[in-house]
Amino acid sequence: MPAADLVKTWGARLQAEGYRLTAQRRAVLQVLVESAASLSPAEILQRARQHVPETGLVTVYRTLEVLTTCGAARKVHRPDGCHSYAPASEGHMHHIICERCRAVLEFEGCDLGTLFKTVQRRTGYKVQAHWLELFGLCPACRQKGMRDKQIHK
Repeated sequence: MPAADLVKTWGARLQAEGYRLTAQRRAVLQVLVESAASLSPAEILQRARQHVPETGLVTVYRTLEVLTTCGAARKVHRPDGCHSYAPASEGHMHHIICERCRAVLEFEGCDLGTLFKTVQRRTGYKVQAHWLELFGLCPACRQKGMRDKQIHK
């Protein structure tokens, strides 16, 4: 779905759930859906200010909380221990994140049933939900790495 349509769709969904769709919230939403990589709140602020200069950091954090609650955005944990945000797809999805360029792709499917049973048996916990993120290098970064190695030979 084109970014403009996604902004409209999610904007309508936010309004249907009782949230106001201010210019600042629309800017944050637009920045998220236009990005191929996960973005930190500071990066979102910088880009949102290009659309609406008076956007503030507190507004970005509050908007990200609303978007995450409504399912429009997903929090992505980065290898450095910080978190960033990416647009979300419908349904139960997982992420694979490039450690170099921070591109984020969602994927479906996880056959963790055996692991859950083992963990439940060993700990006594009842697993109710999970969150799966994989880290690596995307094809473009791997290719760039190979080119860089060839140049330095």
